[in-house]
Amino acid sequence: MTLVHLVYPHGASIASPWSIGRVLSEKLREHYDVRQYDWDEIRTIRPRPGDVLLGHPHPAPWTVFRRSARQEGWRRIIALWPFKTEPSEVAFADAIVRRCDLNLAICGNYWFARLDESLLSHWAPKMRRIDMAIDRGEFPIIKRKFNPPGWRRFLYIGARSWAKNPRYLEKIATLMSRGTVSWMGVGRRPIRWVNPLGYRDFSDEESLRLVAAHDFLFTVGRADANPTTILEAMAWGLVPVCTPTSGYVGYPGIVNVPLDDAVGAVGILERLQSVPEGSLREMQTANWAALDATFNWQRFSSRVVEAIRSDESFPVLRESVGRKIRLLAIALTVPPSSPYCVLRPRNWGRLARHAGNGTRGPVPEG
Repeated sequence: MTLVHLVYPHGASIASPWSIGRVLSEKLREHYDVRQYDWDEIRTIRPRPGDVLLGHPHPAPWTVFRRSARQEGWRRIIALWPFKTEPSEVAFADAIVRRCDLNLAICGNYWFARLDESLLSHWAPKMRRIDMAIDRGEFPIIKRKFNPPGWRRFLYIGARSWAKNPRYLEKIATLMSRGTVSWMGVGRRPIRWVNPLGYRDFSDEESLRLVAAHDFLFTVGRADANPTTILEAMAWGLVPVCTPTSGYVGYPGIVNVPLDDAVGAVGILERLQSVPEGSLREMQTANWAALDATFNWQRFSSRVVEAIRSDESFPVLRESVGRKIRLLAIALTVPPSSPYCVLRPRNWGRLARHAGNGTRGPVPEG
């Protein structure tokens, strides 16, 4: 039986990225032998004939996926990780993608549609889009009734990172005349004008009651690949409101607000205060249908199995020397350009601690 070496964070948590490694390993074991590794392990896997390397590349070149991908003898090398066309987030992987047979890009339709016009367009022959997934049984319906018009509440769930665009969230919150915006999550600094609710464990009933007191999941990401929080909110029954650069565009149950236009975004939020409850319930229903048809683990794992079974393997397109140099410069630039840069002192320190005593390094998104 084929042995698949799966490199991805994994654990009992229902939150991503750990849920991806946990659930995918269970699904793959229906077809293959599977061995699991964390994305930041410092080791090299030497393949036996017929082995497959599958997983999340890490910015640090000495980590398991990157070191192992340089070994000869793999039947397939497949990258699986969140993707967006923002170079500062993904430029570090340019050399890695070249070694892969396929690159399974976990991303929303917004990002994939912009691949050809981006600095990563030469990756196109290797790229296959895959939608993020959740288990609806782990995120039961909790939103049964919406707040009255004029009293509806917005909830942001996540970190205070550049990709999540907290400054834009602050700007929108300062302009709102009706409704409130709250924040479940942690960060090194507060998000001004947003009501802090702190870190919440969503296996806790009190946390879920607090979520259910809100009507809309609100996120304004600038470079968010396919945020799972949107899918979780859909399952709970909240209506997601997000920027196109949060990855989701064109879904009947998801409301889009513009990026870098706080006045326009507030206008949309104000209109949501007066939308009839019947219309909000129609959006709930559309979102549950989308989860059942698209954003589920069976579909996710089937796409991965297809890639493993496939013989597809294409070189990247030709690109200019100038583009290669530009991507390398972006990948090696210290902040603010590249949050995943291995030269960032914070990332270096975490990796050093991981190598020394087994603690985890930086955690990937999704």
